Amino acid sequence: MAAVACGIDWAEGHHDLAIVEEAGAVLVAERISNDAEGLSRLLAVLADYDPIGEQLPVAIETSTGLLVAGLRAAGREVFAINPLAVSRYRDRYRSSGGKSDAFDAMVLANVLRTDRPSHRQLPDDSPAVQALRVLTRAQQDAVWERAELCNRIRALLKAFFPAALDAFERGGKHQLHSSACRTILQIASTPSDAARLSQSRLAAALRRAGRTRGVEAEAGLLRDLLRREQMRQLPAVEQAMGMQLRGIVRQLDAVSATLDELEPAIEAAFTAHPDAAIVASFPGLGVQLGARMLAEIGDDKTRFADGRALKAFAGAAPVTRASGRSRFVHARRAKNDRIAAAGYVWALAAVRHDPLWEQRYRARRAAGDRHVAALRKMFNSMLGKLHHCLTTGQPYQPDLAFGPVKIAAA
Repeated sequence: MAAVACGIDWAEGHHDLAIVEEAGAVLVAERISNDAEGLSRLLAVLADYDPIGEQLPVAIETSTGLLVAGLRAAGREVFAINPLAVSRYRDRYRSSGGKSDAFDAMVLANVLRTDRPSHRQLPDDSPAVQALRVLTRAQQDAVWERAELCNRIRALLKAFFPAALDAFERGGKHQLHSSACRTILQIASTPSDAARLSQSRLAAALRRAGRTRGVEAEAGLLRDLLRREQMRQLPAVEQAMGMQLRGIVRQLDAVSATLDELEPAIEAAFTAHPDAAIVASFPGLGVQLGARMLAEIGDDKTRFADGRALKAFAGAAPVTRASGRSRFVHARRAKNDRIAAAGYVWALAAVRHDPLWEQRYRARRAAGDRHVAALRKMFNSMLGKLHHCLTTGQPYQPDLAFGPVKIAAA
C-alpha cells in the first residue's frame, strides 16, 4: 500500500525514521546519522516512497535545528508535534510504558496518519522574517539575562555595599545596567575602594561611560553617596565579595554590548520588511517591539485561520473549563511566551499613549477587572485588529477600529 506519513525521532548523534502506510504498517524503519550524509539519505528515502504527485509529510518533535532546516529547504511539509502530545499517542500502542527511538518514530508517523488535520505544519515564513526572529529572540534573551544579572548585583550589594545601591538606583538613567554604573563598579567594587576615589577620578569614569553634561556635579554626588557611613563586612570577606561583583559586572558588560549590537540590526531588518509599516501603524508598537511582534507572528498569511487562532497562540484568549454545573474561565498557560511578554508591554504602552485605548482600559477597570486582566483583554483586542490589518494589507485606522465602548459589569 502507498505510504502516507513519515516520523522522525531526532537525537544529538543520530535520527530514527519510520514511514507508514494507510493501515499503519511500517514500510521503512531506518537510522540515519546527524550530518549532511544522513540528510541526503533521508531525502532519498522520502523520494522513494512519495505518492505520485505528492510529498510525504514529516512529523518531528522540534521546530528548529539543521535537520528541520534541511527538510524545509527541500520543500517538505514538516509538522512539529508537542512531545507531551506524543507521549499521549504512545499509550495507544504500548500501555506498558516501554519505548525506543524506532518506536517513537513510528508513533510520530501515525500521528499524521490518523490526526493530520489536528496538527499544523511549520509556517512558510520568508527568510527575512526567519532572520528577524533570530535577532529579536537573541535580544529578548539578552534583556532577560541582563535583568537576572542586575538582580544578582543588587542582592550582592545589599550584602556588603548598600551605599552603591543608593548611588546607582535613583531612577531614570541611574540604573545598575547603565554604562556609568558598570564603569564605576569596576574601580569601586568595595567600600574601601570607593572611599579612595577622588571626585576627579569619578568624573573621568563618567566621561569614559559616555556622560557629557553635569559631570562634575554627578561625580560630587556619587563621591558623597559612596563614602556614606554604612555597616561593613570583615575586610577579607569584603575583598572576596568585591571580586565576585567585578566578575558579574563583566558579564553585564558583555550582555550590554550584545544589546547595543542587536538594536540597529533589528531596526534595519524590521524596516526593510513590507509588513513593517502596518505593524508600526499601531499605537504602542515602535521599531523594537514591533519587530518582536512581526517576528513571532511571521508573514505566512495562512498560518492562522483567523484572529482567534492568533489570540490563542499568543495566550491572550482565555480558556474555559466546563463540566456539569461547574464552569471556570482562566488565563491561557500554553502559549508563545515571547509574544505574550511583548504583548503586555505593547498593551501598557498603548494605554498610556493612546486616548482610545486608555478609554477602553478605564472601562475594563470600572467593570471590575484587575490591572493585568484589563491589559490582557486590551492585548486580545489589539491582536484581532493586527491580524485583520496584516491579512488585508491595510494600516491601522482608529476611526474604523473602534465603536462605542459597551462593557457589561463583571
